[in-house]
Amino acid sequence: MEDFSNIRSLSPEKVEKCMSSMQTGTQMVKLRGGSKGLVRFFYLDEHKSCIRWRPSRKNEKAKISIDSIREVCEGKQSEIFQRYSDGSFDPNCCFSIYYGEHMESLDLVSGTGEEARTWITGLKYLMAGISDEDSLAKRQRTRDQWLKQTFAEADKNGDGCLSISEVLQLLHKLNVNLPRQKVKQMFKEADTDDNQGTLGFEEFCSFYKMMSTRRDLYLLMLTYSNHKDHLDTDDLKRFLETEQKMTNVSKEHCLEIVAKFEPCPENQTSGVLGIDGFTNYMRSPAGDIFNPEHYEVNQDMTQPLSDYFIASSHNTYLMGDQLMSQSRVDMYAWVLQAGCRCVEVDCWDGQDGEPIVHHGYTLTSKILFKDVIETINKYAFAKNQYPVILSIENHCSVPQQKKMAQYLTEVLGDKLDVSSIPADPSGLLPSPEALKGKILIKGKKLPSNIDENAEEGDVSDEDSADEMEDDCKLLNGDTSMNRKQAENVAKKKLDNLMKESKIRDREDPDSFTITALPPSGKHDKSPLKGKAEDSTDTGDEANIGGNKRLARTFMGSFSKRKKKTSKVKKSSSFEDTDTDQESSSGASKAQAHHSRKKKTMKLSRALSDLVYMKSVGMPDFESQGVTWQVSSMSETKAHQLIQQKPVPFMRFNQRQLSRVYPSPYRVDSSNFNPQPFWNAGCHLVALNYQSEGRVLQLNRAKFYCNGNCGYIQKPGCLCEGSFNPVAEDPLPGRLKKQLILKVISGQQLPKPKDSMLGDRGEIIDPFVEVEIIGLPVDCCKEQTRVVDDNGFNPMWEETLVFTLHMPENALIRFLVWDHDPIGQDFIGQRTIAFNSMIPGYRHVYLEGMEEASIFVHVAVNDITSKARAVSGIKGLFHRNPKQASLDSHAAALLNRKSTFGAHLLRRTASAPTKGQPKVKRGFPEISIDTKDCSSDGASEERESEEGPLVHHNGDTASAKSWGQGTNGQLHPDDRKVQN
Repeated sequence: MEDFSNIRSLSPEKVEKCMSSMQTGTQMVKLRGGSKGLVRFFYLDEHKSCIRWRPSRKNEKAKISIDSIREVCEGKQSEIFQRYSDGSFDPNCCFSIYYGEHMESLDLVSGTGEEARTWITGLKYLMAGISDEDSLAKRQRTRDQWLKQTFAEADKNGDGCLSISEVLQLLHKLNVNLPRQKVKQMFKEADTDDNQGTLGFEEFCSFYKMMSTRRDLYLLMLTYSNHKDHLDTDDLKRFLETEQKMTNVSKEHCLEIVAKFEPCPENQTSGVLGIDGFTNYMRSPAGDIFNPEHYEVNQDMTQPLSDYFIASSHNTYLMGDQLMSQSRVDMYAWVLQAGCRCVEVDCWDGQDGEPIVHHGYTLTSKILFKDVIETINKYAFAKNQYPVILSIENHCSVPQQKKMAQYLTEVLGDKLDVSSIPADPSGLLPSPEALKGKILIKGKKLPSNIDENAEEGDVSDEDSADEMEDDCKLLNGDTSMNRKQAENVAKKKLDNLMKESKIRDREDPDSFTITALPPSGKHDKSPLKGKAEDSTDTGDEANIGGNKRLARTFMGSFSKRKKKTSKVKKSSSFEDTDTDQESSSGASKAQAHHSRKKKTMKLSRALSDLVYMKSVGMPDFESQGVTWQVSSMSETKAHQLIQQKPVPFMRFNQRQLSRVYPSPYRVDSSNFNPQPFWNAGCHLVALNYQSEGRVLQLNRAKFYCNGNCGYIQKPGCLCEGSFNPVAEDPLPGRLKKQLILKVISGQQLPKPKDSMLGDRGEIIDPFVEVEIIGLPVDCCKEQTRVVDDNGFNPMWEETLVFTLHMPENALIRFLVWDHDPIGQDFIGQRTIAFNSMIPGYRHVYLEGMEEASIFVHVAVNDITSKARAVSGIKGLFHRNPKQASLDSHAAALLNRKSTFGAHLLRRTASAPTKGQPKVKRGFPEISIDTKDCSSDGASEERESEEGPLVHHNGDTASAKSWGQGTNGQLHPDDRKVQN
């Protein structure tokens, strides 16, 4: 959200002064809601990587990493500051730091305005530096800082070195379970200076390097180097072309890799890549599973808008739930820069004739409509130029509608597109490319038959999008309830919603990606034939039609209270609903109440004339309609259409835009599963961006595949022709894709985020689950076995095989869990669009974590004939029924080359750990008439040892099908960090 243009021009002297002052530290007041402020000492740590404070009951965990800071706001802008009366603090001494996934705020008051300015400037400078880094530099900086912090935290007595006991404690914290004798051996090898018995920082780095040397990567290097302890340029070229599917790899490019990633000067001079250099290369963005070309716009952007999915936000202004949370204009800045291209603006009459934005009939705070439009104007095109749609939910009186029109016109200026849809005979909408830099208004529009001189007119209000149910209103003309009572009702309602409904996201209990389950607690049976019953998104779409019925039970005492006061006259949609604010005149109330009964509303011509996309209700499949209309419907209604009329609904979406928004009963701002609506071709699937969790992870993965520009092309069958998304065989006659994922190993997997014992808890027993999210027929999950007591470098060496009917609309979700006798704990995840994956040996970095990853091999086939069991596949990283593991292959190789390799493999911590066998594991299927070229680099001796290989067809994973460029070559320099 920050604009860093001025910060980047700071003089070195100014920067050094800020950094020095922040590292020295400042005593400031930390404000908290509902209590007095706390005096704490804040300082920037020595690595300039995080803000710390003391004293704190959190001890070492009392910190905020610079990487996690979203925004630094000057003055008294946060909700916490608003709770204090005017004059409590000097605004020049106040600032707020917003950080983390949930935009938490740290609200501080310094002793002087100069101190506040130093912190604001210094933090923005550090944030600007992070935003400018390329992904390789960022990963290296992160790793360096992590090592320094790890060393400092392990140094319990602060003497600048680590004893053997401190190292053993550190290994437990890092999830490493090694025999003490092995640890002592590596400790002794690393302890090379005069101060024997302890490790200084450089020695610790050597120790860590020994401990973290990768067995899997070493064996891969041996395979392609003909058992040498390095890869020369010919070996590297063969590996890149055979396994990584790069084409036309030159010797010069191989030498560039050596120069960039090889740390050993002797190897650099010889132009070869040793194990450390190979590890650096494979851990760099060049070895990431995400296609680097997809960090930029790579799709055709010249087709009609109806051919695209559009990233859309619901209740954009809210920071939390829909009953009591704060409204902030900064949320528009955040979502627009996060790639969202359709934002919602709920407009109501405010004081002094100024329209406001908030969630009506609730206790959510209010912001000025003008401020919202100014923020949108500033940030709409900060990250990309593709058009922004303002979804205006208009509840204002005609005078304030005119004010809205005035602000839209004056503030947005030429960006506001008020042109009519081109009179194209085909009736097609313009393309995202043609609308670059334009802001489009979606809202109510006066009918064409109205008197052209009339300044206002009646329009239907029955199809208002996002209409709030009475059960969800806190304030509805009930003058007997003051604000405090309303707050208590809201808190009880939210508590009941969370406690009674059994709605918890199994991956992240705090994610709010939830929906109500049936009262019995049982899911509806999955419609998927032959698939797991839980193959859909953790119940997100289970019994969605029953949400309304069940949600009424959550309202409990609130609904009963309403019945007792049912004689109280309801407030109008024009009323400012907070009891401590002004209300409209009695006449306007009566008029509005009458209008509500008629389901019509007055619309100003001035506002109507600015509307580009006319908002209408449920789609009419019989009429052709007009392409510039947008049909808005709740998730419940849209789900019914998918179940009852899937093909007509999909055909409707081929010519006209549709918007799906969350049920009004989601008062906690939870999100629904968007995939069924994408499957039906719905364009604007509006989500609560403030509710981080599974659903937003899916949404990010969906839109990252086209430069995160907010527009992605729909698959061809969703743009023309007939297609049934819920059919068992939706695309008869079309070749299916087979995804073969070899899950090899994990790296530095942390303990569960909310572990009760924290770092002192048991070392985790991880396993990997891979989930396919797409058409119902494609949805399924597979998982590896459990590895006991190893979160640092577990080895799975297992192959999972999936069949996809429509891979171009599928998301692949990698999940890491900690197995527990009484359940399982969520460790982390990474979700990626199928089309954004690239083949070969790849690292899957868990989202939001510094070093945690899983190492996989990706291959894709066209399925052209009958399938049979995969038991015949034997390769470098696959456990066959006889459990031929990586070690058996390693032993054969090391018999030929034992000196260097035996020493390395003996001292490394990467030995595979025996784990629990998987339960209920059948053989996956693999096509019979395929040919492998993914392991051509392996020697013939390996084939003779392990039997004939069944191979996959490399042609199906060609450069074109994987979204690579014309020459298919992937350069590590071209990779960019994910936002």
